[in-house]
Formats: sequence, C-alpha cells, structure tokens
Amino acid sequence: MCASGFSVELVQATGVKRIEVDGKFFRCEGARVYLRSVTYGPFPEPQPNHGAELLRVRSAGFNAIRIYQSPSVALLDAAEAAGVWVFVGFSWSWERVFLGANQIFEQAKLDIRQELMSWGGHPAVAGCYIANEVKPDLARWMGVEEVRLALEELIDWVKGLAPHLLVAYASYPSSEYLEPGNADFTAMNVYLERPEDYMSYLRRLHHLAGDRPVVISEFGVDSLSHGEMEQSRILEWAARITQQEGLAGWTCFAWSDRWQNGGRSVQDWAFGLINNEGAAKPALELVGRDWKPDFLLPKISVIICVYNGVDRIGHALESLRVLNYPDYEVIVVDDGSTDGTLELVSEYSEVRLIASEHAGLSVARNVGAAAATGAILSYTDDDCTVDPDYLFWLSKAYAENDWGACGGPNIPPVAESEDEAVVASAPGAPSHVMIDDVEAEHIPGCHLSVRAEVFAAIGGFRAQYRVAGDDVDFCWRLRDAGYKIGFHGASFVWHRRRATLMGYFRQQWGYGKAEALLMRDHPERFSRSGGARWEGCVYTGAAKGGGSGTVIYHGPSGLAGYQIFWNYMMPQRRVHPLFISARVSLKLTLANLVQPLVRGAARWKYGRKTARSLPRRLAEKSTRAKREKGFVLEVTLPLREGEYRPVVLSLLASEGWLCTGAFEAWDLMKGDSLVLIVSELIGQNQWCVRVRFLAPLCDHHELEVTLLRGLDRV
Repeated sequence: MCASGFSVELVQATGVKRIEVDGKFFRCEGARVYLRSVTYGPFPEPQPNHGAELLRVRSAGFNAIRIYQSPSVALLDAAEAAGVWVFVGFSWSWERVFLGANQIFEQAKLDIRQELMSWGGHPAVAGCYIANEVKPDLARWMGVEEVRLALEELIDWVKGLAPHLLVAYASYPSSEYLEPGNADFTAMNVYLERPEDYMSYLRRLHHLAGDRPVVISEFGVDSLSHGEMEQSRILEWAARITQQEGLAGWTCFAWSDRWQNGGRSVQDWAFGLINNEGAAKPALELVGRDWKPDFLLPKISVIICVYNGVDRIGHALESLRVLNYPDYEVIVVDDGSTDGTLELVSEYSEVRLIASEHAGLSVARNVGAAAATGAILSYTDDDCTVDPDYLFWLSKAYAENDWGACGGPNIPPVAESEDEAVVASAPGAPSHVMIDDVEAEHIPGCHLSVRAEVFAAIGGFRAQYRVAGDDVDFCWRLRDAGYKIGFHGASFVWHRRRATLMGYFRQQWGYGKAEALLMRDHPERFSRSGGARWEGCVYTGAAKGGGSGTVIYHGPSGLAGYQIFWNYMMPQRRVHPLFISARVSLKLTLANLVQPLVRGAARWKYGRKTARSLPRRLAEKSTRAKREKGFVLEVTLPLREGEYRPVVLSLLASEGWLCTGAFEAWDLMKGDSLVLIVSELIGQNQWCVRVRFLAPLCDHHELEVTLLRGLDRV
C-alpha cells in the first residue's frame, strides 16, 4: 500500500522540466512530448564517457534513455547536460518467487526506498520501472491476481515516496495479464518482426492501457542473426509504426553492443545501434526520424448540440480553437436554451451558431448535419474538451479503412470535487463497445464521427431519442445497414462527468428511460431482464489486468508463448489519487449499489410492456471450478545453468503425467493429482526448479513415490 509514513518531502524534485501524463500522451511544460528512448547499459568495464556518449544519443534523435540499475550521479548529470530524460529500473529479485515467507517483497520495498533517496530527486530522472517481465510460470505459481496486486502495491509505494516521477511496470505479451491498474502508463516489451503483427498488437495495447498512454519499453533486433541491413529495415518500420498508431513513446533496445548480463559480458548477440568499437550501424540514422503523414485530411464539421450549457460550452469552444488540423468548421446547435448560452456562443466569431426550438438532442444533431459542409461529421458534447490532435487521428482511421463511422476514447479529466471523482469511477459512464481491437459495435455520442454520405443513407438520428440512447440506436442502425464502425485509441476527448451524485443518478434514470425506447425499437438486442445483448466487449477506460474473473490461455502445461486473456467483467476506473479516502470509498460503494437499481427502475417503468414480449433466453449453465483440496508437497531442486522447467515437465511426462488443458492453472495431471512447476533465478547463473504436487489426502503416499521416481533423474 501507499507509504503513508513518509512525506512527499522525502524525495525532492529539483528540476522544472518534468514529464506529465496528458491523456493518451505526455507533455512537458505545456507542450506534447513523444518519448523516443533507447536502452543504455549495463556496460562491462571500462565504462563509457557518459558525457560524450549521451550527447551522441541526443544527436541521434533520442530524448530519453532506459537503464536497468541504480544510476551514478555522473550519469544523471551527463543526461541533464545532454537534455536526455532517464527512466530507471529498480534492482530487486522479481525473477524469483518473491511472495511468501522469504521476505523478498518486503526487502524490495526497503531497497526501493533507499534507491529513491539516492537519485529520485535528480532533475534528469523522469520515471521508473518497478520490475521487468515477470515470467508466466512465476505468476501462476504465486497467483496471477496476487502478483498483479503486489506490483500495484510497489507502484503506490513509489508514488508515496516520489510523486513527481512517472511509474510503470515493463511487461511483455507472455504475461500481459499482470498489467497493474495504477501505473501512470502502460509499458510493454515487444519483439515482433513482421510489421502487420506489430501493428495489430499495438492496437490491442490501446485497449489494454485504457485511458492512459502506451510506451513500447523495449524493441530490438539482433544484427548477428539478421545482419545490419535487416536490423535497420526492421527498426525503421517499428519506430514509424509506433508513431503512426498513436503510442506515446518507443524504446529501442539497445544503444550499444557492449552489454553485460549477470555480471558477464554478452558476446552472442548484437542488438546495439553502435558496435563494440562505437561505430554506428545503418539503423542509427533511421530510428530517430519523425514520421511524416502522407494521407489526405478531408474537411471535418465539428458539431456541438447544447441545451442550457452556458457553464460548460465555453471550455469546449476554447479547446476547438487550438486544433492541430488544417480544414474544419465548428457548428453549434442551440436547442432552445434559456440561460444565456446563445449570447456566450455568439462571442465566438468562428463558430456557426444555429438557434432552434427545443426539440431534443437527436433533432439538434440532425440540424447540425444539415448545415455541415464537411465530408466527415464529428459530434462532441458541450461538457467535453477535445484533444488538439483528435481530428488528425480520426482522419487517419478513415484513410486506412472503409469505416462508415469512427470514434475513440472519452476520458474524464481530474475531478473538481469529491462527488465528481466518485462519478468518474462509477458504473454506467458512456463507453465504447469493441468487437475486436479496431472495429466497434458502439461509440458514445460525445465522440462519434460519421461520413456525411453514410449519415444521409441511414437517415440520421431518430427524433424520439430526446436526451439519450440516440447514439446506441444510430450505431445499431448503421451496422444493420452494412456499414462498419472504427475506433482509434489515440483520438480522444476529455469528457467531464456529473458534478454530484444526485446529478449522476438523474443521468442514469435518463439512460434507463432511453433503454426502454431502445427495447421497443431493437427487441432482438435485449434480454427479458432489460440488459442489452452486445456482440462485443464493453470497455470502461480502466487498464485491463488479470483478476478473479479472468480466463487465461496458458497453453498445455503453461508453455504458450503468448498467453492471451479475457475478462468476464471489465474493471472500473480507479478513483484519482487526489480524492482517495474512506468517505469516497463509501460513496463509490453507494453508487455501485444504487446505479443498477435506478437504471433498472426507469427501464421497467417505461418499457415493461415491451419487456413482456421479449423472447426468453435459454438458461445458461454455470460451471464453477472445484476448490482444490488435498495433500500439497513442494520440492526445490537447485540447478546450474539454463532453463529447466521444460526438462522437468518432460521427465514427469515419461512417468505417465499428462498435460492439463490450455486454460488450467496447473501443468500436469495424473488421475486426481496435479503438478505445477516453476523455475527461478536464485543467484548469478544459478537456477532452481520448484515443483508443487496436489493430490487427494488418501493418495499422498503414492504421490511421494511417484515424485521420487520422476525427479531422481533431474
């Protein structure tokens, strides 16, 4: 948990050029920053001249380095002089079984505190990684949720000691289910050497990260096995695609072929951009280049419909004044406001203001579309402020795909009150529904765009949806007409939630009323209980990680290289750290309890006649895993050199043990007995294998005999 016993002053930040999270990106002193990073060391002796070397790093186009051990003051001073940010990796034993009675985890917290006191306040340090690539077999041994919670505890610990630093965990695809929910950004080490595979995975990462930025924390190519020209070709497209997909940063592994691991100089690979003698490889001049877009940027009509929004719409219009887009118009449709909204909007001379009688949201949206001259209509709300680049990313999505409509995330800004912070984390917020990583089933109306000809073809919005439900009906009819809806994770708007709990509950009542209309117009998409039958997954904006409701594909005996996972229920957004308290937790619990009741009551009141006519769903069988009980025996085998887990699996298989299913948490089975195996690095080039047997109590003697017979050959 957070280090409540230590004040913020424990680690003082002395620099002013600190990096901050800015939605899906980063900013520094108000300007957006793309992190172009390279891993730097650890080097064998002799150490390089950090001053000269980091100036060379900066001149190659990098603005950050990632290091894997505690830095010296000389290195940090050299980085500051060169204008290079440093992301530091903590040194503790995450490659071991670190949870349990061995005190590794508690010692890690003490070591991290000591390290932060040494370098955490240096102006060159921008952030830190609490760990790097916890292996899947270690996670299965200790428990997936337990490991993720431990990583989150370390992140809270670091933030309590050094709140000015960005904090993340460097994961990799084999255990992406360990993604912590409280990191400042999602960091992933990715080594994919086909551009289509790499691009596809980056699009998945936007959903894994939720509202926060995504950084590739390692990507490298070995020039010994591929050749220097092939290394150059792969690194060039990887750096370019990372920018094209709207990620916040990319880290090249590594700066130099001079590299050591476990105290030994590595000679059998060469991932560096420079060789052992310091000479540049062909890739060096390519990876630091900026991507230059080459697609068309059509005219876009931004449409805001407002009713009595004088307290909100000014912020929305100010954000639209600073868009990074060459050809757009802003149309505001006033739906009969009586609070001075017309007078306020009329002060913005660049805005086309249309005043109409109060007829509801859908009619106002149609009025705006009729006046628009753009090829694309982009709807947003009066309580939104748009990201300066959101139209650019929408245009890219349209240019690359035949989408009829498209959208992106809507992210709550930092709340202005306690109640608003609660509402931002409460259920029922406008959310996108994804069929896969790029195609959506539904996009909320606060960030929904559509081609003008597609809008006309389906007849626009339907007038009966006066307050809510218009976007759901629109998206369903659009898809029924044969069009597809796209999603781009980098195109986002800031969407402020309701300021009070009562306002939130009134909103949920309105959503329930709208769902009653949707049940009448789309009965095939609802169950008798009133719940919508989505084809896709409803995303909440929270980062995705493994928990009690997670299904993980481990592969037979846990040997799958990529262990994908699915969540039955998506996690909710976390409460912003500024508002964490017992009272906020109580209010959030209240919101979780009351929201479905309010929404359901409205749905029942306005749609009970429709609900009775809906077809009954077939009863779904529910299966629960039986609680594993019995005799547990653990054995530790000290070994030297190499990865021995597959060897032990093979030896036990020769004694009649069978692979478990691909989704099981155990590796092998024999009758009612189960086996789980993990290997861990316990010292320099020293490994051990732990074997956990589980069997019914009556079989424990036979289990011990089988154990000895199967393992005595290791």
